[in-house]
Amino acid sequence: MNTDIEKIEDHLKDLVSKNEDAIKGFEKASENSKQAGIKSYFERKVVDRMQFLRELRAAVPELDLGRVEIEGSAAGTLHRTWMDVKAFFAEDNDEAMLEEAVRGDKAAINDYDKALAETMMPHRLKEIIRAQKEHLQNDLQTTEILENHR
Repeated sequence: MNTDIEKIEDHLKDLVSKNEDAIKGFEKASENSKQAGIKSYFERKVVDRMQFLRELRAAVPELDLGRVEIEGSAAGTLHRTWMDVKAFFAEDNDEAMLEEAVRGDKAAINDYDKALAETMMPHRLKEIIRAQKEHLQNDLQTTEILENHR
């Protein structure tokens, strides 16, 4: 396989993995949240990230982006365990989960920036990645507002 294609595939696999971890993380955040509005917010974020996965996989069906089942990474599993511990000891579960969402969205935006920096990325694929990144940036602002108004 061409090394440029391998780089693109690696970037996309990374984005797929990060979105899988985000889905599981937002499910965990919803589970740990107390306020109905915050729970609902995290549930919407799960739906958004599932859509991101569908878009990424549909954009380049000829590339092997892993299994369709959402598994998440080992690092993601450790992070979700940390979320449970943090929720157990936090005075305000909702604030603790929002803090983790902010941290996760900032990391995701960084991952999307890395993928967008790939010069050999096809234009159509860059547009999908750019749109997802913009969505993440808007979500980050919303999450920060929710966190600051608690």
